[in-house]
Amino acid sequence: MSEQQQAPSFSIEKLYLKDLSVEVPNAPEIFLEQDAPQVEIQLQTNGQNLGSGAYEVVLTVTVTARIGEKTVFLVEVGQAGIFRIVNVSEDNMEPLIAVACPNILFPYAREVVSDAVTRAGFSPVVLQPVNFEGMYLSRLQEAEAQAAAAGAHEVPVQ
Repeated sequence: MSEQQQAPSFSIEKLYLKDLSVEVPNAPEIFLEQDAPQVEIQLQTNGQNLGSGAYEVVLTVTVTARIGEKTVFLVEVGQAGIFRIVNVSEDNMEPLIAVACPNILFPYAREVVSDAVTRAGFSPVVLQPVNFEGMYLSRLQEAEAQAAAAGAHEVPVQ
């Protein structure tokens, strides 16, 4: 094999909207509310190996707005991409799927969220930039802490 065939490679095969859900459960009455809603944003990423170096990564963004106990709107966007990742070590694969791919998908998801909220009749929600690397490192530290705590609670069997 030549060096070129063994060189790590990362490319975008396809970007697409996998899921979009918009709910305004308390319409039309909710449009008469004068109070500003509280907005909650949740992010989740999932990746799956499709074979032959292709991976699907889905960034799910859920935006929920409430006034008190009433839901004003709920928007869920599943922005996906198929990425070709070849000749990358296992150690580097997880950060690519958990950090690099969501960084590529996020601007598309942000646009869909803003558009969906506007089309639902509300002022657009503009998502602030997200530090996916920080989220990834936080998850790693949490997993290590849980593993250490589980190990500390084990009682040796005699």
